[in-house]
Amino acid sequence: MKFSESWLRTFVNPDLSTDALAHLLTMAGLEVEEQDPVAPAFTQVVVAHVLEVVKHPDADRLNVCQVDTGNGPVQIVCGAPNVAAGLKVPCALPGAVLPGDFKIKVAKVRGVESSGMLCSARELGIAEDASGLLVLPADAPVGESIRRYLDLDDTLFTLKLTPNRADCLSLTGVAREVSALTGVAAVYPVVEPVAPACDARREVVLDAPEACPRYAGRVVRGINAKAPTPEWMQKRLERSGIRSISAVVDVTNYVMLELGQPLHAFDDAKLQGAIHARLPKAGEKLLLLNEQTIDIDADVLVIADDAKPLALAGIMGGEESGVTLETTDLFLESAFFTPFAIAGKARRYGFSSDASHRFERGVDFAGAVRALERATRLILDICGGQAGPVTEAVAALPQRQPVRLRTARVNKVLGVPFSAEAIASLLGRLGLPFVQEGGDFVVTPPSFRFDIEIEEDLIEEVVRVHGYDEIPAPPPVARAAMLPMPEGKRQIQRLRQILADAGYQEVVNFAFVEEGWEKDFGGNADPIRLANPIASQMGVMRSTLIGGLVATLANNLKRKQSRVRIFETGRSFHKDAAAQPVAGYRQPWKLAGLAAGDALPEQWGSAARKVDFFDVKGDLEALLQPFAARFEKAAHPALHPGRAARLLLDGKEIGVVGELHPEWVQKYDLPSPPVVFELDLEPLLAGRLPQYAELSRFPAVVRDLAVVVDKGMALQSLLDGLKAQRPPLVQDIQLFDVYTGKGVDEGKKSLAFRIVMQDTQKTLQDAEVDVALQQLVALLEHQFAAKLRV
Repeated sequence: MKFSESWLRTFVNPDLSTDALAHLLTMAGLEVEEQDPVAPAFTQVVVAHVLEVVKHPDADRLNVCQVDTGNGPVQIVCGAPNVAAGLKVPCALPGAVLPGDFKIKVAKVRGVESSGMLCSARELGIAEDASGLLVLPADAPVGESIRRYLDLDDTLFTLKLTPNRADCLSLTGVAREVSALTGVAAVYPVVEPVAPACDARREVVLDAPEACPRYAGRVVRGINAKAPTPEWMQKRLERSGIRSISAVVDVTNYVMLELGQPLHAFDDAKLQGAIHARLPKAGEKLLLLNEQTIDIDADVLVIADDAKPLALAGIMGGEESGVTLETTDLFLESAFFTPFAIAGKARRYGFSSDASHRFERGVDFAGAVRALERATRLILDICGGQAGPVTEAVAALPQRQPVRLRTARVNKVLGVPFSAEAIASLLGRLGLPFVQEGGDFVVTPPSFRFDIEIEEDLIEEVVRVHGYDEIPAPPPVARAAMLPMPEGKRQIQRLRQILADAGYQEVVNFAFVEEGWEKDFGGNADPIRLANPIASQMGVMRSTLIGGLVATLANNLKRKQSRVRIFETGRSFHKDAAAQPVAGYRQPWKLAGLAAGDALPEQWGSAARKVDFFDVKGDLEALLQPFAARFEKAAHPALHPGRAARLLLDGKEIGVVGELHPEWVQKYDLPSPPVVFELDLEPLLAGRLPQYAELSRFPAVVRDLAVVVDKGMALQSLLDGLKAQRPPLVQDIQLFDVYTGKGVDEGKKSLAFRIVMQDTQKTLQDAEVDVALQQLVALLEHQFAAKLRV
């Protein structure tokens, strides 16, 4: 909503500066987004009267003018093509400073002295037109400051209104707010019914009353459509961002800005029969005023006569029925269209309009006839003519349900004591009719307030008018107690710290993802779809965090970051009929990470190599400490077959780790396969209390044991068997070598283990060590068909 301050002050003129008024509106919820001067700063420019014009003796395109600036004639050389004797124009006197720091002084132009400069609108910075001098009305007072005469010290306000405040999409609405906020009485336009001077009329039929419950119109005959729009109206329209078109159209736009009611004028000679507010017939088309021909959708309300559609109701008129400069009779429309009937329809056709912007937010349904009378009077005053009687059809208008406001509730929500008298005063200033019942107020929202439906809406009105900045902000006081931190549980911040120490950086991605990511990385053909996605490529909820990490990797690679370590914690989303607390949707927390590029930063101490599965496996083992997870071969749609494993903790699967599948490496244009992992977060937050174990004072005995097993034998199962049935003396078993080749049969592999044995009570003897080793060899031979390598 854009308007000039001077126009607003004709309605209500509080004793506030421009900046203070802007601050007042902003603090009341009507944010002043822009506050611009009508014209840039300049000085010493006055209204001048051109007395005489003669050709310059030494220049064909210059004229020597005698100009009255209020202090007697002066000579000025001017090159404007439209300069002529008798004109009133702006004149910059010597010493004036024009926009762009252009200084005026007495000078000679081709040998002729010039004491000033006659100005165009562009030179004053008030318009882009540079075709000639700015011609002023003949009654402009000579010598008066042009800033004062043209009201160039005015300020343009642009309000950034929230969708619920449609009542402020007019000067009347904004003035009503300023009056309520300041207590200064507002003066609104006096609108008196125009007495019919002829019998011309058209019937109005509501064929879709649920979408258009009120429609009023009247015929105006014998107008002069070529009559010029008054200067004062043109100025107010232009400063509100609306271009002057013709007197009739300008009047409809002016009343819309003034009262908030969109209007439309039809050429009455182009209409046939009654006016209908109806839904379209199959196959109907309409050429709009913006020269766009549209196929009218079945749910779009139209205004039509007995033969054809005339306009998209509440959105835009049709070209074929619009008024022109040749129009002599017109049919003036003023209606109320329900917001649901208009909302989104204009955007569907790829445009918007001032009318649709207002109707889809809610227009005062009681003000249609008032706006019609106001527009009629202005048209008659400007264009002449005779008005017929008002024809109106009314169906079921919106019901304004009373809302109860409790004084105790106001005080509890706002934390500031308000008396019943104070609340009554504030409601009265807002123009909200109410009935007081003890400490309660039963408020009936007026027809122009579509945003008041519940008690909290009224509480907001009370604090708005009272002033948000008048609400004290005492420091919070709370009886806070330090909560115990259980040792058996880890904080998520600890997990973040471990990964950060390992060189990973945390990222935050959207939970809305591309549907293709779900198919590629999660094998999810039926993801949770969003009813209203914020972007077309973000239409489903993620069931895995891997897609976002791969996209982040690709983004970093494009910016020449070849070594990437990233992780993310967040929810994933899955369909689950038994899920709670959101019925039908399970939302587990996940921890996912990705490593790509070199295993180590570039350095001289180690040869460069790419990160691999075992690098990330080591990071995960550090993350899981003090727990030890099992890694088993697994298949996952995002991971490379044969280079992926699932993690098991206490026999329960908690996630996967592995190289990205070659197909996705190629599809997403990655130079090498990154290693990714995704884990359930909840098991990672479990801790383990430390337990006492006696440390031996006696030396440990270390023996190496090499066995030959089938090449397909899984190491993890072999280690599990050894550790489960190991002799009491054996403290640790670690694999330190895997060998295939010369000396080992085809289809076999050699595994070498380091066995650590120790006793807490004595030094071990060789005989005891040999017995323990023989027990391990026997276990390997009988349970895993292993043979001792010699």
